Amino acid sequence: MTERTPRQAIALSYDGEQAPTLSAKGEDAVAEAILALAREHEVPIYENAELVGLLARLELGEQIPEALYLTIAEIIAFAWQLRGKLPPGFDDTPPEPRDITPTLALPAPDDSTI
Repeated sequence: MTERTPRQAIALSYDGEQAPTLSAKGEDAVAEAILALAREHEVPIYENAELVGLLARLELGEQIPEALYLTIAEIIAFAWQLRGKLPPGFDDTPPEPRDITPTLALPAPDDSTI
């Protein structure tokens, strides 16, 4: 007989100032309620059982560990992109083209070094 792994879900809150914090976590029925609430409010859902398992170890209100900053930042950025939003102060205008012609001429190689 195999033991069933409970379905887990977590929710993170992010104010743009501090590291994201754990705002909800639960298993089975509570996990389904978290997911239903997210769907109801059109919050993007990212499924990754390993990441949820790590984050579920946190206490409610606790900030995510520094080791997960990059991973969570990428997920938040993707969620913003899905919703067509940009973080406050973010400018995604492509940079102006610039001349990259070298200004220093390099000497031609000496025949003796070829």
